[in-house]
Amino acid sequence: MSVSVNSRRTRLRSALAVVLTVLVVLPTAALFLRVLDEINTQRDETQLKQHGVEYLATLAPLVSALAESQSQALQGVSTEPQSLTAAVARVQAADARLGEELDTSSRWAGLKEKIGRLPGIAGSAQTVYDSHVEVGELALALYSEVRENSKLNMDQQSDIWFIQETITVDMPEAVTNVSRMSDSANMLAAAGQRQRAVLQVQLGVAVEAVEESVEKLTDHLQAAAEDTESSTLAGNLVSNLDSFRRGVESANRGTNYGGDPNVSTLVTAQSTLSTALNALTTVTLKELSTLLEERDDDLQIRQIEAWALLGVSIALLLVAAFWTRSRAAQVRDSLDSSRDVSVRADSDGPGPSAVSPYDQAPGYGGSATGRERSGALR
Repeated sequence: MSVSVNSRRTRLRSALAVVLTVLVVLPTAALFLRVLDEINTQRDETQLKQHGVEYLATLAPLVSALAESQSQALQGVSTEPQSLTAAVARVQAADARLGEELDTSSRWAGLKEKIGRLPGIAGSAQTVYDSHVEVGELALALYSEVRENSKLNMDQQSDIWFIQETITVDMPEAVTNVSRMSDSANMLAAAGQRQRAVLQVQLGVAVEAVEESVEKLTDHLQAAAEDTESSTLAGNLVSNLDSFRRGVESANRGTNYGGDPNVSTLVTAQSTLSTALNALTTVTLKELSTLLEERDDDLQIRQIEAWALLGVSIALLLVAAFWTRSRAAQVRDSLDSSRDVSVRADSDGPGPSAVSPYDQAPGYGGSATGRERSGALR
């Protein structure tokens, strides 16, 4: 009876061990899979942002080329500058690779069509200017599209957010506004008395826009440099930002708002500003790419670690389950051996096979196999 009870208890303990192992394995696996899913999501978002930076790298030359096209058109040059042709080709190639992912193809197609119509625009200087302003606004809208669809504007890392804000908002606005300020000043210098009042207001708006965009650009880059773990960001930004600001200040002096613009100073300032802008754009894009690459590398390491920990946990749990089952089997074998010994010991004592003393015939002093003596002999 006790052997049977012990056997049932052993089987119950073995079953409980298996159940407990499963109950531990399943939540552990679910936890690690959830961590892996979160890491994969973060990696996908990081790669999307990297693609956004790749697209933005082609937009910076486009904005500069549009500024050059605007200045040449106001000087009477009707052909499209080579810089604009090359910039359009680069953006087209980037959109062919990344446009579907970033959802920019429709907006780029509209902008490209408008750019293609610019050489055919005729009329007054104000008409040409307004047409280029419209195209410039579409280019800035494309910047915003890339910024939002790549989720760069939602990044939680401080230095990345400030740099992307500079690249996608402050810098293109500064370039566009400086171009409009310089061209408005040139238009004002060549305008008749009737147009001067309107152009003076237009120039004032452009000057104010330049000051605002340059101030925001400076603040954002300084904030990025102060709150970053990059060892190169601060040093690279300071020198290039200073060159850019000097170019803007030179353009402001050439504009001479409230007086007569100095055309030669404006031409020199635009050249200096273009060089400084290209250098600053290169630095900021490179720093942003580096920060995103470092994040992707860190996420990849975390992903490998999570898989390794998941494998180790499952291996340990399987070993524990195997050991528990082996131990239970040893206990069952021990109980079976004890039961066999007990049965053999019982067969040697009183039992069904033993001869009852009541079945033996009385000897009466003689042999057990002899017969009773006759009365005659007695």
